[in-house]
Amino acid sequence: MTSAASTTMTTTDDPRLLDYNAWLFPSQATDEQRARQTERHAAILAGADGAIGADCFISDLAMVQPTRFRLGDRSYVAAHAYVTGNIEIGADCTVNAFTVVRGTVTLGDAVRIGAHTSILGFNHSMAPDRPVHKQPGTEIGITIGDDVWIGSNVVIVDGATIGSHAVIGAGSVVTKDVAEWAVVAGNPARFIRDRRQTKPARGTARLETAGRLGEFSARARDQRERLLERYWQPEALAPDGTSTGRYLDPQAGQPTLRAHADAIEISFLLGDAPPSQLSARDHVARLRQNQDPLTGLIPLLTDDGLHGPAPTGWEQGEAHYHVLSQGYALDLLGAEFEHPIRVVELLTADDVIEAANGLPWRDQGWSAGSTIDALGTAVLRNISRDGHRPAQSTTALDALIGWLVTHAHRETGMWTRARESDGLLQSVNGYYRASRGTFAQFGIPVPHPDRVIDTVLAHSADRRHFGPGRTTACNVLDVAHPLWLAGRQSGHRHAEVEAWALAQIAVVIDQWHDGEGFAFAHAPIGGPSRPTHRPGLQGTEMWLATLWYLADLCDLAESLDYRPRGVHRPEPAVDLYA
Repeated sequence: MTSAASTTMTTTDDPRLLDYNAWLFPSQATDEQRARQTERHAAILAGADGAIGADCFISDLAMVQPTRFRLGDRSYVAAHAYVTGNIEIGADCTVNAFTVVRGTVTLGDAVRIGAHTSILGFNHSMAPDRPVHKQPGTEIGITIGDDVWIGSNVVIVDGATIGSHAVIGAGSVVTKDVAEWAVVAGNPARFIRDRRQTKPARGTARLETAGRLGEFSARARDQRERLLERYWQPEALAPDGTSTGRYLDPQAGQPTLRAHADAIEISFLLGDAPPSQLSARDHVARLRQNQDPLTGLIPLLTDDGLHGPAPTGWEQGEAHYHVLSQGYALDLLGAEFEHPIRVVELLTADDVIEAANGLPWRDQGWSAGSTIDALGTAVLRNISRDGHRPAQSTTALDALIGWLVTHAHRETGMWTRARESDGLLQSVNGYYRASRGTFAQFGIPVPHPDRVIDTVLAHSADRRHFGPGRTTACNVLDVAHPLWLAGRQSGHRHAEVEAWALAQIAVVIDQWHDGEGFAFAHAPIGGPSRPTHRPGLQGTEMWLATLWYLADLCDLAESLDYRPRGVHRPEPAVDLYA
């Protein structure tokens, strides 16, 4: 048997060892290697203002050519790192192999940087008036505090500040400031928890939940084609009299545009492709055909499955949800509406404020919130159009966000007060709709996140709205999403949030009907009694997305082999304020 000691590589075994394991330099470097480092440091400082501390190692295989360079004691730069610009690095820092640190970058003490990470303290513009390589450069700089751990393959862009004691998960893209003690991950990086908060133990219940989530997502994926075919009516009449198919909404008892959009969302969620019942081109044509060119709105279908009269204006709320469902379905297909949402395109900031003031926030939060959701999404559709980014639309959005921030109640975070008749139902459901179409959709922090969590958790305990025959996809999503959204900014009451989400997951998975999907509402004891208790496309789309948010609240989303991509996507659809 070979002893461990006899297999340990020393600096004499391979001269490249320190290049890739630079932390060994203080303890294992030979006199010759120390002398070589002295020469290396002098050569770098000959071309750069600065200083290099004691016991520092800079690999000969690294490209280090800064204009200003300070490296604190016991810090190192490993092989194939690329370091240029105005760089200040504190003591006990690591710049591992293949890492790029360029521009204006300041690191505190004890910053650990994983391999293949890029910290880019410079940028350039991308105006359409000239090629990218001729754009002027900008340089705000990146500042990183003390005791920060940055995983491998991370990208940190110019202008970001990372607070002391933060942790950046591997593969993250950091585009905004990271608070002290925050653990963030993802693209774009989002708040996971406070590092000082002990992570919940991975007990048996969590492992069992992770296993059930994995089994469920595999089963749902396998049934994707069968499920979509179930709700397809191949012989419905189109408006031009031709025989073609449409997707049925069991709740409405007829084909609807919402059902078509839900089918596309489900198909991309479970299979990353459009439904096979039509070609992608025909799906786009079907979704576009009913848009009114004058208002940009989409009417509801009439009882016979044909399109109804064109909406006359924004006040017709029954057409609002099609802005979401049709727009995101087209987005998944790589297309967009044929026309802008013109009734929103013309709104001024004063119009938006007047409209927000006139909504029934006092006691009909869902109605008010759904209008805000559709308004924010209409602005998104207009500014996302190729070559069509009216300044008036972004001004209207600024006014809308400003109104919501200033009118959120400090004690609850909501825009609507509780009612005696149904408690916080209108408050929380309206909050979800309004925040989804604004703060979530555009990547903006919500006001009073701790109070939002308090209010939503209080609502989740109201048995009038949760339980057999009472729980609906709306009610659970309207709790899960605000908890998730506010939880990106705060770890407030995380253990309670996780416990609630774990309990919901167990119930939701059991509601799946093989080959049929989810019903919008959980059936009462004794079985289905209304159309909403029977499986359909709307319930399936909403519950699949809700299940992802519940899993992510427990840090178990990776167990699901899917991620929402349409209306309920977790990433901002566009970030106007980056």
